[in-house]
Amino acid sequence: MTRTSVTFLSAGIEIAAHLYVPDAPASDPRPALVVGHPGTGVKEQTSGTYAQLMAERGFVTLAFDAAYQGESGGLPRGLEDPAQRVEDFKAAVSHLTTRAEVDPGRIGLLGICASGSYSLAATAGDPRVRAVATVSTAEPARQFRFGADGTQDPAVFQALLAAAARARTTAARGEDPGVMTMFPATVEQAGALGGEHGAEGFEYYCTPRGEHERSAKFLAWESIDKMASSDAFHAISLIGDRPVLQIIGERAVTAWMALEAHHKATGPKQIHWIEDASHVDLYDKEQHVGPATDKLTEYFTECLTK
Repeated sequence: MTRTSVTFLSAGIEIAAHLYVPDAPASDPRPALVVGHPGTGVKEQTSGTYAQLMAERGFVTLAFDAAYQGESGGLPRGLEDPAQRVEDFKAAVSHLTTRAEVDPGRIGLLGICASGSYSLAATAGDPRVRAVATVSTAEPARQFRFGADGTQDPAVFQALLAAAARARTTAARGEDPGVMTMFPATVEQAGALGGEHGAEGFEYYCTPRGEHERSAKFLAWESIDKMASSDAFHAISLIGDRPVLQIIGERAVTAWMALEAHHKATGPKQIHWIEDASHVDLYDKEQHVGPATDKLTEYFTECLTK
């Protein structure tokens, strides 16, 4: 497997990506996958892990940094723009269609966490995508409005909207609006705020387990009101008869979002549960990522055959 740094444009923004190509010779162009990262993540973290593993299984894979994040361009930094995130996936598909290594008729999407929902939306609007799979699906707008487990007091999001509005006013006056920090100072504080899910997120993003210098761990405040009117699941029915696979940890508190997406899908669809895994376990823990990769290989091999 060989990794190469590439760039392409998404709505005029330069996107940085890693292209993974199997070393084994092939007589024909290969099937390919676009792999998207979780919110505030970068291509060197879990999306890169899955991209490398799937390349080792014979697929050309492309792991990219979303616009405004990582090594990709765009201002303000740390912006989570749902519409742009979906556009990034479509632009990545366009890039793959230009590669000699890739069969443009055999392209799939693989989204992890937030990219799970964005990959579903991108598939709905792009018939070039032949199949889509997700790991630990999370829909950012739902998560911010209702909490990771779906039980958040509505007043929490209203307070975030008020803070985002104040930040816009501050910026209009030529002052620094600051950013929304995603993690507290300690894992104990993260657990107090978000339970086991919050603590696991801290352990992945803020410790040597998974942290990366370009993983921002913050959001531009205007991300909040952009998410207020977003619904990455609204067009899932447009996927039609193309297959959908969602891989979920049995202990994932976010599973309700994947199940909602599953209900909205109208064509061939699968839920695959990973035993004793949480949402974040599927980012990097070998005992859980291994079975997930096995299922993804089986699924995409079947779906992306000629």
